[in-house]
Amino acid sequence: MNVEVKMTEPVTVAFKQMSGAYSQIPEALKSLYVWAATHFMQPAGMPSAVYYTAPEETAEEDARWEVYTPLARDSKPRDPDKKGCGVKHVGTHLVAATMHKGPYDEVSDTYLALAAWVEDNGYRMAGPPEESYLSNPKDTAPEDYLTEIRFPITKA
Repeated sequence: MNVEVKMTEPVTVAFKQMSGAYSQIPEALKSLYVWAATHFMQPAGMPSAVYYTAPEETAEEDARWEVYTPLARDSKPRDPDKKGCGVKHVGTHLVAATMHKGPYDEVSDTYLALAAWVEDNGYRMAGPPEESYLSNPKDTAPEDYLTEIRFPITKA
């Protein structure tokens, strides 16, 4: 597995807070893009997700997560509205990143391997894991999906 330790770039994002099954991700992203358009915001880049609860420790119906998309222009932060959508600035942070190729439902092995790499290389987790979706499911076969997995880290 190829792992890159890097600093993320600061970014302003439109986000949607979610809970429950991860199968809601496509609909959550669609809802977020509609919300952004109705607020005259233009997405600029591929969507991402942050997972605040660990699947091995939390029942899926109790999972807490959010999806977000970078915005083309800097916008003022907005607290989440009744739909869970808002705008925030995401600062830079150190991450261990690797690429997962294949269906989304097979990503757990990549998570386990990256977690082992983090521990074996003198780091520890410093925040919730993130995924950036680099393929469009509308025109990419599931076995060819590319997802960047990022773990915020700090030296142990």
